Amino acid sequence: MNHTKREPNGSAVDLMALRHSAAHVLAQAVKRLFPSAQVGIGPATEEGFYYDFRFERPFSPEDLEKIEEEMRRIIATDAPIVRRPLSREAAHELFEKTGEPFKLEILHSIPAEAEITVYDQGEFTDLCRGPHLPGTGQIGAVKLLSSSGAYWKGVETNPSLQRIYGTAFPTQAELDAYLARLEEIRQRDHRKIGKEQGFFRTLDENGAGMVLWLPRGARIRRVIEEIWKTRHDRHGYQYVYTPHIARLDLWKQSGHWDFYRESMFSPMEIEGSEFELKPMNCPFHILIFKEAVKSYRDLPVRLAELGTVYRYERSGTLHGLLRVRGFTQDDAHIFCRPEDIASEIGKVLTLVDEMLLPFGFTNRSVYLSTRPEGSVGSDENWALATGALEEALKNAGIPYEIDPGEGVFYGPKIDMKFHDVLGRTWQLSTIQVDFNLPEKFDITYRDSSGNDVRPIMIHRALLGSVERFFGILVEHFKGAFPLWLAPEQVTILPIADRHIPYARKIAETLEQEGVRVVTDFRNEKIGAKIRDAQLMKIPQMWVLGDREAQDETISIRHRDGQAGGTLPWREALVAIKEEIRTGLSLG
Repeated sequence: MNHTKREPNGSAVDLMALRHSAAHVLAQAVKRLFPSAQVGIGPATEEGFYYDFRFERPFSPEDLEKIEEEMRRIIATDAPIVRRPLSREAAHELFEKTGEPFKLEILHSIPAEAEITVYDQGEFTDLCRGPHLPGTGQIGAVKLLSSSGAYWKGVETNPSLQRIYGTAFPTQAELDAYLARLEEIRQRDHRKIGKEQGFFRTLDENGAGMVLWLPRGARIRRVIEEIWKTRHDRHGYQYVYTPHIARLDLWKQSGHWDFYRESMFSPMEIEGSEFELKPMNCPFHILIFKEAVKSYRDLPVRLAELGTVYRYERSGTLHGLLRVRGFTQDDAHIFCRPEDIASEIGKVLTLVDEMLLPFGFTNRSVYLSTRPEGSVGSDENWALATGALEEALKNAGIPYEIDPGEGVFYGPKIDMKFHDVLGRTWQLSTIQVDFNLPEKFDITYRDSSGNDVRPIMIHRALLGSVERFFGILVEHFKGAFPLWLAPEQVTILPIADRHIPYARKIAETLEQEGVRVVTDFRNEKIGAKIRDAQLMKIPQMWVLGDREAQDETISIRHRDGQAGGTLPWREALVAIKEEIRTGLSLG
């Protein structure tokens, strides 16, 4: 990413240097206001900066306001930011004298051959490699956003610190635009909307990181899963179901116990044997493949499952539906001949488009991740797999970037990051080539000469997980799902009790025709019923009064407040079914 912004006068502003300098200004302001605070680290980030401090009490919102005011005063002085090399001994003496144990620890971790540099601005000096702006006056506009707890170096056994987050831009206008975007992101938070709309709840006291799907959210999930299954049927996948636990030996054989132990729950003992909640579906799919001897004529074998898996995530990392401990992978594994890798990957790429484009994800960034350190397998296999992935991307006309060393330990992969309506990127689809598990489980097929040959295994997911994908969709649509996907497509609103029989007749017909319909028979004014339906973001409201009951018509209101006119209800039914059919044909 290019972090350099060019100003109208032609001068260039390095955003990362600007934000790094702002982090130093934050530390200087904290030390002025709270001299006993000890400083940790303060890097620039993609969105701003942060700095970690050890202090005897939590920083309050009022503290952040005072710190931000002090930062503006420091910026206004346009204090020079001066780079100064120091000997290791002089640096040690400096930070020992100023009582900064975390800086001393950083200093001692710097390789002996490396240069030691500090940056001075006014009375504040920080151990740092830079880069920085020449002076504080070039920082522009700053804003402190929040504070939270953190551990030194991210290790729970290390001292507990406080992290203050902020952001900085060259101009106030850019900062204001960014803050407006943050507010829009806050309004779209799937946790907020999920609670308001009754989509889901996460278990806290009764099981942090586990999800309760409430009826409204479950309806949307069911539509997504039905589309998923229909698409996979068309592409020749066989749907399977697998257990939630297995003996620990299975995960040892697959290698998950060695490579993913920290992300797995503790084993449980059943009748003298250790069992483990499954973190992956792939070993079970291998066992299904091995059920019968396969010929080259049987390949490729494509096994698909919406399989719930369980992974241990630290409580501090849990985040609504985006980071949970129990989730449903839209999982599939393809077993094919080595010469068929590229064509099978090409078919997966087609399926990715068929699955994701209808949800509005039309913009994406694609990465080809190559061999990492600590990988397994021969150079020949890695070259074959990487070349097949590249060939498939080129054949599909998909632009991509190489992501060096970011493949998984058993093979290279394609990662697809999709952009939502706000331009945020989300990792969704991934395609991985695996030579390792077929070897570990000794799976083979018979080639045309009758020889046993090792197949290639392709792991792939389109949505990532159902839970995370749903959370992303909630934020993408801001809870206002398109008609074909909405949990309720129509709500029928009788104005008075005498209109209820007419409303029941329409509702029963809509249900029989497959339209998701609800009724509101409460003894409330029609304006209140409409407002409540709009809050639930139901796409269409069919209002019924005396004239509508007499003429067998309805008055349509849309969730955005627009009137849809009055027309015969059966004609409206035909129109809404066509709109649903069109949406579902895309989805």
